[in-house]
Amino acid sequence: MKTTIIAFGSNLHNPAEQIRRAIVAVSALPKIGSLKTSSLYRTTPVGYADQPDFINAVAIAQTDYTATELLTELQAIEQQFGRERSFRNAPRTLDLDIIDYNHEIYQTDTLILPHPRAHERSFVMQPLAEIAPDYTLGKHGTAAQIAAELGHDGIQLFQAASHTKAA
Repeated sequence: MKTTIIAFGSNLHNPAEQIRRAIVAVSALPKIGSLKTSSLYRTTPVGYADQPDFINAVAIAQTDYTATELLTELQAIEQQFGRERSFRNAPRTLDLDIIDYNHEIYQTDTLILPHPRAHERSFVMQPLAEIAPDYTLGKHGTAAQIAAELGHDGIQLFQAASHTKAA
């Protein structure tokens, strides 16, 4: 099995519940083994500021999907949750991003790994540092190091973690 990092985000239609349900949906995928999830965090929007705050979380999972198969599965879950892609950084019911896939460097028209902006985003790095502080993200350092550099501006704990699926 390969190790992958998945980021969860929502700011529409009861975002905390959207994230909880999405965690269940991802953990139910047939080629997902163990899944360890962070707490839920309330975060201010990035890019397009005129929208509600987000609820974000991160999971570290073991999977037998390839990176592209996993992306397809995550996009199908987004669609089931009513995801609309009206414009970049728009409000959304659910956003699922692959942040890293087994420390592999990968680039296609639809997927770049590791995620090219994850190391700039507290809403990814703070939750990742919570569950896997020593996880290295490309050449940027460990999750704990990156999270410390980014700080806590615009992010606060919303709800402690309670969703973990054992293999």
